[in-house]
Amino acid sequence: MIYTEKDHKYKRYTVTSALPYANGPVHIGHLAGVYVPADIYARYLRMQGEDVIFIGGSDEHGVPITIKARREGCTPQDIVDRYHNIIKESFHELGISFDIYSRTSCQEHHQTASEFFTKLYNEGKFIEQVSQQYYDEEAHQFLADRYITGTCPHCGNERAYGDQCEACGTSLNATDLINPKSALSGSKPVLKETKHWFLPLNQDEEWMRQWILEGHKGDWKTNVYGQCKSWIDAGLQPRAVTRDLDWGVKVPLEGADGKVLYVWFDAPIGYISFTKQLKGDNWEQWWKDEETKLVHFIGKDNIVFHCIIFPAMLKAEGSYILPANVPANEFLNLEGDKISTSRNWAVWLHEYLKDFPGKQDVLRYTLCSNAPETKDNDFTWKDFQLKNNSELVAILGNFVNRTLVLTHKYYNGVVPAAGELTELERQTIEEMRTFPERIGRSIETYRFREALSEMMNLARLGNKYLTETEPWKLIKSDPERTKTVMNLSLQICANLAILAEPFLPFSAAKMQQMLAMKKHAWTEAGEANILQAGASINQSELLFEKIEDSSIQAQVDRLLETKQQNELNAWQPAEIKANVAFDDFGKVDIRVATILECTKVPKADKLLQFKLDDGHGADHPRTIVSGIAKYYPEPEKLVGMQVCFIANFEPRKLRGVVSEGMILSAEDKDGRLVLVTPSQLVTPGCNIG
Repeated sequence: MIYTEKDHKYKRYTVTSALPYANGPVHIGHLAGVYVPADIYARYLRMQGEDVIFIGGSDEHGVPITIKARREGCTPQDIVDRYHNIIKESFHELGISFDIYSRTSCQEHHQTASEFFTKLYNEGKFIEQVSQQYYDEEAHQFLADRYITGTCPHCGNERAYGDQCEACGTSLNATDLINPKSALSGSKPVLKETKHWFLPLNQDEEWMRQWILEGHKGDWKTNVYGQCKSWIDAGLQPRAVTRDLDWGVKVPLEGADGKVLYVWFDAPIGYISFTKQLKGDNWEQWWKDEETKLVHFIGKDNIVFHCIIFPAMLKAEGSYILPANVPANEFLNLEGDKISTSRNWAVWLHEYLKDFPGKQDVLRYTLCSNAPETKDNDFTWKDFQLKNNSELVAILGNFVNRTLVLTHKYYNGVVPAAGELTELERQTIEEMRTFPERIGRSIETYRFREALSEMMNLARLGNKYLTETEPWKLIKSDPERTKTVMNLSLQICANLAILAEPFLPFSAAKMQQMLAMKKHAWTEAGEANILQAGASINQSELLFEKIEDSSIQAQVDRLLETKQQNELNAWQPAEIKANVAFDDFGKVDIRVATILECTKVPKADKLLQFKLDDGHGADHPRTIVSGIAKYYPEPEKLVGMQVCFIANFEPRKLRGVVSEGMILSAEDKDGRLVLVTPSQLVTPGCNIG
């Protein structure tokens, strides 16, 4: 391997990925930020012959799960059972190669988390504090931050949560909210004293400054190092490790009824409990041996938990290793907007797998090539289509298919023997030999986009070689040299079948099957004799197929429908105007009229011309022009209907028609204008007051 982190040779690797909340499915933001890069890294280590475990599981505790259960009228266990299965199956189908995918609601985890807490408690590693927290007197319980809503003091959003305003992104304390109310009963909560246990992070500042700011300067990613430095420089504060809640790991102390371990405390312990499930009595060497490298793959919202809080817990326990690296990514946006589970603004993995069967690697490729490694990035369906059609199909798939088709055409599927090499072959082989190290170096330094690009550069090298040698022409003039060309082209295909495996496992397996290859170690790549002359290969199948515009448009339309629905859901009535005197209202003459005629105003798409019986009979109709044509495309159907109108407005001319008043309409939350009508027929000319 190419050891880049202080040239430390490790005996084994513990690779973890952030535990997704089991209150909803997995979306592409999770995949791009955490699971695809973690899987690439773990697969690569295995191909290098390293001893590695890849740990994953569902985070099944915490307030978001209890909120969803309350909304759906079921138990938290019902929620986590449903989504754990969806998430686990989706990961499996995408090829995320966990050695174990468990869950924090299992007995092994509850026991491990309880024992961890108890050891720290018995050794005096916690401090007890009594604080005031919001309490719902109607529901008879303390309120977690997410159970409190109110007005954000920063932007005025009236639907901010007690821990964060999703409108402006500001982190909040529940006591910061203006006009707080309980999400359980809707009542105003009161402050009430409660006791909790805290991890005194302020006591960890000195060693953490040395460990992170001095020890990992230069080898941790800039965004990770910067966020840690900001927290440490601001001064670390004690952090509560327990909560007043009835769902989670119970606090194993007398007098702690109704309290559970805070989810941020119990969830990372899941990595340890899952390792116990996987490795049994041998689990400790994966967490307590200095020759084990611990790597956490997370999103940027988890940096503090995995770089400061969880290490402080491990250090307090005393026998655990600390993470060697935490290669956190930034966020992936969707079509220019922040991914939001609450607004359903996401591409859900289980839906993608259903809509695009057999195209797991297309999603893996797109998310890796567009990974938010250094800054937030954006996923668009058009780019997804372009990545597939212009790169996977046109470059990688095209090269492999051309090579195999020509081999069957010229040699009946038998690998021809290479003859004398020209300078072009020697240069191509020399360049091919550099790819395993180039790709490996990028993977080991967590630059997965760069690694993927290098893999595709090998496919580009193959295409370039075929284009320059033109074996379809050369076969006519120099059949012996054509054998050399096709042999080398097949060797490049074989190298691709090895080097693509961490990124595109399904396509790599397909290439290996078509080439009749056995599985190879990473160290075997880069050679020009992977396929032996005289060996038979199988028939070529298309690795990738073009994705048509109609498939992409269907996804775009789905998102547009979601956006429109979100706008409707976010609608709030306009603020009530300033009070007016009754006499002022009395000046407006509002009456009822019957529609006699209704036609479109020529050369005015928005206008309808009404002729009304306002009480003076059909022989003396009132004319009013109204801008509601968009909402009433068949105006003739309005004849006979009664409407409300203002009778004492000054007449004015609109497109050459004198309008004598204004017909009243209501604007719905989707922008539609709807005529205001009496609930029963009344005599035309009746006053409204």
